[in-house]
Amino acid sequence: MQFIDYVVFIVSFLLGAIPFAVIIGKIFFNTDVRKQGSGNPGATNTLRILGPKAGLTVLILDILKGFMAVRLAFYYCVWPEVSVIDRMTIAGGLAILGHIFSPFLGFKGGKGVATTFGVILALMPFWFTLIVMVVFYLVLFLTKYVSLSSISAMFAFAILNFLLKEEISRQIFGICITLLIILKHRSNILRLIKGEENKFAFGKKV
Repeated sequence: MQFIDYVVFIVSFLLGAIPFAVIIGKIFFNTDVRKQGSGNPGATNTLRILGPKAGLTVLILDILKGFMAVRLAFYYCVWPEVSVIDRMTIAGGLAILGHIFSPFLGFKGGKGVATTFGVILALMPFWFTLIVMVVFYLVLFLTKYVSLSSISAMFAFAILNFLLKEEISRQIFGICITLLIILKHRSNILRLIKGEENKFAFGKKV
C-alpha cells in the first residue's frame, strides 16, 4: 500500500461517519433525532421526527457517502497487489462501518442501509442496483415495514452476488454487510415478531 491508499481508506471511513441526521436535526430544527422516535440517527427516524424534506435530505446525503467513498477508491487508490474492484469494495465497506460506528457519535451510529445502497450503486451495474431497489420497495409496499424492507433488500444483494457468480470479494462483502445490518436490526426483528414494529407512513411526523 502507498500513502495515498491509506488516505483514501481513512477518508472513506470518516466520510461514512458524518452523522447528517444529527447535524441537520440540530442545525435546522434544534432537535437531536437520537432522543426521539426510535433514537436511530438515520433517514427513516429523521423523516418520522422532522418530516419528509429533512428525511429525504438525510437519505440522499447518506447514499452519497457510500457512493463517493467507492468512487474515491476508483480514482485515487493505487494499491498494486489488489484489484480495482477490491479497492472499491474495501472503501465502500469502510464507509458503511463509519456510518454504523461513527467516531463523531462515540462510535455509535445508524443502521447503514442508505450508505450501503450508495455503495451498491457505485460498485454494481445499474440493473443489479435496480433489483435491490425493487425488492426494498415491494416489501415496503406490501408490509409498510422499513426494517423488513431493508433486511429483505440486503438478502437480495447477498443472494444476487452468488447467483451471478460475482468476484469473491463482493460475495464476502455481501454476506458480511447483510449479517451486520441484520444485527443492527435485531431490536426491529424482535418487535416484528411481537407485532409491535411501527409501520411506515410517508409525510407523518411523530
